[in-house]
Parts: sequence; structure tokens; C-alpha cells
Amino acid sequence: MQFPGIRSTDMYLPAPTVDMAKWAVVACDQFTSQPQYWHEVEDLVGEAPSALRLIQPEAFLEQGDHTEQVNATMRRYLDDGTLCCAVRDGFIVVERETPAGKRLGLMAALDLERYDFTTGTLLTRATEGTVADRLPPRVKIRQNAPLELPHVLVLIDDPDRTVIEPLFAKKQDGAPLYDVELMQDGGHLRGWAVEDEASKAGLAAALNALYDKADGFLYAVGDGNHSLATAKLCWENLKATLSPNEAENHPARYALVELENLHDEAILFEPIHRVVFHVDADDLIDGFKTYVEKQGMTLIDGDEIVFVGHAGYALGNANGMLPIAVLQNYLDEYLQTHEATIDYIHGDQTVRDLCEAPDALGILLQGIPKDGFFEGIRVGGHFPRKTFSMGEANEKRYYVEARKIR
Repeated sequence: MQFPGIRSTDMYLPAPTVDMAKWAVVACDQFTSQPQYWHEVEDLVGEAPSALRLIQPEAFLEQGDHTEQVNATMRRYLDDGTLCCAVRDGFIVVERETPAGKRLGLMAALDLERYDFTTGTLLTRATEGTVADRLPPRVKIRQNAPLELPHVLVLIDDPDRTVIEPLFAKKQDGAPLYDVELMQDGGHLRGWAVEDEASKAGLAAALNALYDKADGFLYAVGDGNHSLATAKLCWENLKATLSPNEAENHPARYALVELENLHDEAILFEPIHRVVFHVDADDLIDGFKTYVEKQGMTLIDGDEIVFVGHAGYALGNANGMLPIAVLQNYLDEYLQTHEATIDYIHGDQTVRDLCEAPDALGILLQGIPKDGFFEGIRVGGHFPRKTFSMGEANEKRYYVEARKIR
């Protein structure tokens, strides 16, 4: 049974004795400038088994390398039965309740041989530019890990709702694998196994029909671009040590992701804002005005780019360039010659809260529309890095399932 660009796989879940509410934690690249969030997670988890012990929150990357501890805990959870194989050669259909509504997903193993974050020509494509210096810490964690816990969300363009929705309709009345209220206002999560041959055959037919209309571009990485790029780098490094036969079906050739339909009403594209720290706000803003003029563009009053506490602008004479692309190009140049640092933030209010620091400047941006999303990537390659987010930070994927990659 052939699925274009994905495959069924074994998946591991916590044993029934594990408290799922303490197990599931949000993606490690969220709340990076709010360590208090992660301290609260620590307090909630306590000594209980948790996915928190299998990740390294990026808010604490500068406080030491815990890779060996993470990998040791992965092995211990496998050895002592904390994690058990709950799905054999299958998929999981997922329902997540968030403030935006209920959204559906499908856990699947994505073929890294048909994905490359440096090109825009393969079946699976990045949606944003890759920040190279964000990869090494992630590679270090993954390269020797026995397990992966995914937070990558991959979009399909399925306006007729032929792929995920029929599976959910078929499975939703059955007993779920998990049914959990997520911590820290993360909403509610349920998941059902898809292991029977009839369901898998229907999924294969639907995906292949969508593939036939996709013009070679079936999957767009909606969230977790850098995590999937990390999986790709690790696979290429490992593949170089394998024979062709060993590489063909090696588990590290695949990365566990959640497929979601772009047209799901509960999927909202939120802008990712910027906060620049240790900066003279007037100097940065004046420099931006000069930069825009040198590009042959103009600034007018508007809300495309809002410098919190100062002014808001729209771009004139931009010749199709996205405001965020112009801003990011400027910020990249600015940071090369100044001691300032930058963080990428979800949520208007979080930006405003961070701007209470006297030397912090928040920059609010607008989101991008869904219409033309796939076509924009097909034509332009990808959007500027950190252009959009699928929902607010607490709506990001929570770690629940695990998969062996060794």
C-alpha cells in the first residue's frame, strides 16, 4: 500500500498508569523569552513521568547541555515500560480543541528523502527560510536519540476534505488512545488508532488522488520548519554511513509529523512578531526609515509594521515585496553592527509585556492569508523566516506520541 511521501509506522504512548495531563507539554521552541512558563510546567509535572524530560526547552539552551540526560531518560522510559507501543504499522487521527475551535490532524511518518529545506522543488517544502545557527543544538539532541517526539505540523491543500476528515468521521465514536485536558490552557486532545487495512486503503486512495492534482507539491511545513530541517540533517549524516539496502527502510529516514488540512476552520495564521532587546528604539527606527528609502520604497501611516510605543507604517512602492521581508532584511543588517538581540514572539500582548523593559522594542506585524498559500510557496520558494504561526503559542502541538528512530 503506497502513500505518497509518508508511511504508516509504530508509535509509542505512555502506559495507562501515567498521568497524561502531566505527560503532554507544549513544543520546546515556545515561550523562549518567558522562562516563567517553563518553571510553571516544572511545578505542574513534579516527579511524574513527562515528555518534559525528553526535550530541552529552548528558553534554557544557554543554561547547559542536557542531551545525555534526555537520551538516558528516553532509554529508561522504554526499558521500564513508561512508554509502550500503542500503534502497530498505523496512523493516529487527532482532534484538538483550542480557543479557535476543533482542528483535526493525522500522525504519520514523513519521508525525508522527499523533503529538502534548501530547495523548493520536492514533494515536501519548507514555508520559511532556515536560520542556520538554530540547527546545531537541535542536531546534537536528535543525532543519538533513540526516540523522536514531534511538534512539526505539515499542511495539505484539501478544500474538499477528502483525506483527514473521513478518517475522523469513521473513528470518532470508538475508544480513543488518549483523551486529555492539556496543561497551561492548551485545550483538549484526543487521538484514535488507524491500523485496519480498510482505513489505510481509503487514506492511500485519497492522498494519491490529491497528489495527482498537486503538481509535485503535496506537503507544506506549516510549523516546526527548523525541527524538520534538523531531522533531515541528521538523516543525511547517518545515511552516509549506511549501505543502500540499510538506508532504504531505516527508521531515521522518516520523521513523525502531524498532517493538517489548510482549510480547517480552526487553523488560523497568526503573525510572528519581533522584540529587539538592548536597543535604542529611535536609532533602530530611524535606520529603518533610511533603509526603506534606499530601497526605493516609501513609508506611510498604517499597521503593516507597528513599532510598539512609537509609530505604525505601511509600505508604499514595494513592488510586491512583503513588509515582513523588508523589515527582516533590515533587522539582519542592523544586528550585524549592533549589540542588540532579537526574539520571535507569538501574541500581541506578550510583545507588549516584554516591551516593559526600558531597552526593548516590540514590532507587531500582520498575518498572511490562506488564499494562495501553496501557490505563493510554489512560485516564491518560501516566505521569509518567522513570517507566520499556526495559532498562538499555547495552541502549538503538545508532545504526546513518540517513535523509535534507532
